[in-house]
Amino acid sequence: MVQKRHRAIFISDVHLGARGSQAALLIDFLRHNDADVIYLVGDIVDGWQLRRGWYWPQAHNDVVQKLLRAVRKGSQITYLPGNHDEFMRDYFGTHFGGIEVMDQIVHEAADGRRFLVIHGDAFDVVVMHARWLAHLGDWAYDAALYCNRWLNFVRRRMGLTYWSLSAWAKFKVKKAVNFIGAFEEALAVEARRQKVDGVICGHIHHAAIKDQSGIRYMNCGDWVESCTALVEGYDGRFEIIRWTELVAAPALVDNDRAEPDIPVVLPGRSRVNA
Repeated sequence: MVQKRHRAIFISDVHLGARGSQAALLIDFLRHNDADVIYLVGDIVDGWQLRRGWYWPQAHNDVVQKLLRAVRKGSQITYLPGNHDEFMRDYFGTHFGGIEVMDQIVHEAADGRRFLVIHGDAFDVVVMHARWLAHLGDWAYDAALYCNRWLNFVRRRMGLTYWSLSAWAKFKVKKAVNFIGAFEEALAVEARRQKVDGVICGHIHHAAIKDQSGIRYMNCGDWVESCTALVEGYDGRFEIIRWTELVAAPALVDNDRAEPDIPVVLPGRSRVNA
């Protein structure tokens, strides 16, 4: 597979520091996809998980190194923190290895359309008004991912492809579907308020390109289950790349068997050996 150059790449919800993060697949994606501009649309590092217990295998460190290498090769990278990496919000306006940290930004596409780029957690009523419930939901999500790893281990032995238990459950539960609809509508309202043509976000782990009340709504998805990225071509056309559909199913990694941890430094944290 040859490397493809895009005008822009949008990645969100990688959750480095969490066992469910498919960091190896993201590295593979970045090895085959480059861009003039890369937006890290929040929850790149999972501070919630790291506070519970330090977990930072080699593959997670390699993602950071791969992004820093992209900056050195000429890509412009902007980091827009989310709720799981909210500690980065103390560093708005600063640079780390050439990566700029911002709250939100307006991206102008090749065809002149303007898009608000933001993680989106500020428009999640649970995160904003019931943090304890958000943390409980995060714990339940981790439990579902743990079950999912064993389920897909069996499926691989049977020669079947990857299947997401939590994604299936999410879209079978009416309240979850209603929550996603409310989230999309809230982002569309904000985009209209800021007088832009659309919004690009993450947060809910559901990749999408759609029109929402006259606003183009685009969600990057995640690198925990769906392994998706949003890309813009030089003609201004946007598309979602679903990386697990382009690589063999066995490439899905068992994160519990990742390489040994190595020293790493994050903002606000001293050097540690995991």
